[in-house]
Amino acid sequence: MKHAPRPHDLLRLTPDAPQFDGAPGWVEAALARAPFVVVRRAPPLGGKLAVGVRGSVRGERFGTWMDVGWIEATFTPEDLQTREPEPPRRELPAFTLMHSIAGMLDDRALRWGPAGSAGFELASCLPTVTAASDLDLVVRADTPLPRDDAAALFDALSRAAQRCAARIDVQIETPEAAFSLAEYARPQLRVMLRHAAGPRLVDDPWAAS
Repeated sequence: MKHAPRPHDLLRLTPDAPQFDGAPGWVEAALARAPFVVVRRAPPLGGKLAVGVRGSVRGERFGTWMDVGWIEATFTPEDLQTREPEPPRRELPAFTLMHSIAGMLDDRALRWGPAGSAGFELASCLPTVTAASDLDLVVRADTPLPRDDAAALFDALSRAAQRCAARIDVQIETPEAAFSLAEYARPQLRVMLRHAAGPRLVDDPWAAS
């Protein structure tokens, strides 16, 4: 693996990975369709990694922990940025929006990639995005992003989303936590920092450990 798995990374399981204890009945079928789990923002448990399984509908989500030895391949959001959906699906609003904003993110030298349903489809090749799906993005920011720059980026992405008749949700990832670009773009407001140890309100997301 290129790095330790981080939140939003998609993990393809090895063919011999065992079933998850205590999983609801739909989990086995979901993993048979696409043997992928997503890394959750939660502390490890007994040396095991926190992951989630997604089913075929929004209400089917299962959180658990797994041994890292079950990982066959890792797909980061950045890995998926350059992938294309199957031709008939490229006109879905979420994928149209992703294509339209790539240039503005690259011009700002940001490391970014899709998460959520778009990321899952691009990693697994299983049709997951619908016409109503949001585009979930991850933007890496190891060093502080000025609020003025964040506001300008949020405005540009929001305009692009309106043109594509889609919704966009951007998570800014610091080395240790994450927060919403929409919240951070508002002037002089604290933001909700999502940390493995739990959420907290902060003024400076990069100062919080």
